[in-house]
Amino acid sequence: MTRKNSLVGRLIRLASVWFICSLVITGVALTAYFHQTALHRFQLNVGQIADNLYADTDIGSDGKIVTPAFSDTRTIRVYSGLYWQISEIDSKGAIIDQARSRSLWSERIAVPSKSLAEAKSRSGEVVFYDSMGPNKAPLRVAAIYSMIDGRAFVFLSAEDRASMDKDVRRFALITAAALFVLALGSLVAIFIQVRVGLRPLFDLTGEIANVQGGKQQRLTKTYPAEITPVATQLNAFLDYSQEVVERQRMHVGNLAHALKTPLSVLMATAGEAEGVLPETMRKQAETMRAQVDHHLRRARAAARSQAMGERTPVEPVFDELAVMLEQVFHDKGVVIDWRAPEDLAFRGEKQDLQEIAGNLLENACIWCKRKVRITAEFVTADQTMNLAIEDDGPGLDAARFDEVLKRGARLDESVPGSGLGLSIVDELVRAYGGQLQFERSLWGGLKVVTKLPANLAE
Repeated sequence: MTRKNSLVGRLIRLASVWFICSLVITGVALTAYFHQTALHRFQLNVGQIADNLYADTDIGSDGKIVTPAFSDTRTIRVYSGLYWQISEIDSKGAIIDQARSRSLWSERIAVPSKSLAEAKSRSGEVVFYDSMGPNKAPLRVAAIYSMIDGRAFVFLSAEDRASMDKDVRRFALITAAALFVLALGSLVAIFIQVRVGLRPLFDLTGEIANVQGGKQQRLTKTYPAEITPVATQLNAFLDYSQEVVERQRMHVGNLAHALKTPLSVLMATAGEAEGVLPETMRKQAETMRAQVDHHLRRARAAARSQAMGERTPVEPVFDELAVMLEQVFHDKGVVIDWRAPEDLAFRGEKQDLQEIAGNLLENACIWCKRKVRITAEFVTADQTMNLAIEDDGPGLDAARFDEVLKRGARLDESVPGSGLGLSIVDELVRAYGGQLQFERSLWGGLKVVTKLPANLAE
């Protein structure tokens, strides 16, 4: 079970995405709320100064502006960060500064047309906007528009908002750090919780894989109440499957005995007698025996391939076959080179692997000059092994690859044999869900490659 497609992987990803999105939204909301709260409190002071300026400003008999006195010394300290300004709007709409705090020095508070229009529409009320002050410092400005004795004035107060913005940024960073730690801890907790919660499912999957790989026959672990019925049903299925396989084996054995006995009687009856009839009886009886062996072997292989738990180490089988065939073909000087990983195992019965590899090796020994090689490689992707047998013989024309797999077809009619060897191998391989194919060997001879189910020992 890969992480990409596993249930625990999907659960963790979904929980992680949901939780992270929730934390991001929470962090943004908290920062926005803090920003609005800080801005509101900041504006109270700025707005109060503008309101006092508006309330306490008067026009003298000479028409000049009389400004109130402020106790806050920042208004008299140059570029202190706290400023006020009174501007008059003439009949042409031009803004003329009438008075301003000493802290502004030669600078002035700008009044954008949009903010001025809003202040006019809300005459007597405080309107806030952002602007740039001395030394390009960010300002929060409070503006009040009012008509006094037929003259239009804008009363402005402003304060450097850099400290407030810094506090907001600090709050955002602290909140982000806290939420990151919370997210990290929560994700670890979610991962542990999901892993622990789904541990029985992982154990069940592992046991099923062991049964399929031949490492155990039944599910043996104790599972929670929610999973116990599944494990019980799987064990019942395994028992039933084993029972069916054994029953099929028994029927196959009975059929073999029932058919071979009459054939042996026919062969004995024909004996060594001369004549057309005895000779015909012997030939047909031998053909029937070969066909019976072939189909019984196929039936047994099909029954065994349905059973789970069979496992045959490859290395001992190769060694046994190589020693035996080198002795059989001793006069020819055949040398068999075999290679297989020590932990590689065929997921099937030893008899079937011997049948497949033995037929192919024997065929290679017959046609080789001297060298035969058999190799097995494990393919992790699909849990199979590639079994390759090649020789340095004359090889086989590619056009005949399909022909030699037919029942009774032979590579050379001058060589004794029924021609069923490759056909038996092909059908055994197919019974295990594998493939058989022919290629040209690097030595120039024939190379037969089969794909069979396999696994590696732990």
